[in-house]
Amino acid sequence: MDKIALYEKVFKQVDGDGDGKLSPPELQRCILGVGGSLTIEEAETVVEKLDSDGDGLVGWDEFVEFVEGVGEEEKVNDLKEAFRMYEMDGCGFITTKSLKRMLSKLGESRSIDDCKKMIAKFDLDSDGVLNFDEFKFMMS
Repeated sequence: MDKIALYEKVFKQVDGDGDGKLSPPELQRCILGVGGSLTIEEAETVVEKLDSDGDGLVGWDEFVEFVEGVGEEEKVNDLKEAFRMYEMDGCGFITTKSLKRMLSKLGESRSIDDCKKMIAKFDLDSDGVLNFDEFKFMMS
């Protein structure tokens, strides 16, 4: 099942009255159904933020845009966490030394020369280190 089909299945399950739109009560029931908690006021706020056409409901396109956006935000947060593990020194860059150290922790012993070559492949500004944007590019 591709992701759009999965989104559609979830959307239809949440859309209790089958009108093709999600109301605050439907959103609240959905969150309660997965073990979360959401007051009706919070659900109204969420719907208000997602509602781009002003009808007071969340339509299919708005739902997909929201789900896709959450996924991207999670990916960026995961990458930031991974980046912090590799950069270790708190300098905001992955150096050959910090890369070597992290690879060793992961059980993959590499020489400093190997680490320099690995960094050079993705070092877009040729400064000898990887910043977060270069790391993100490398991981994509």
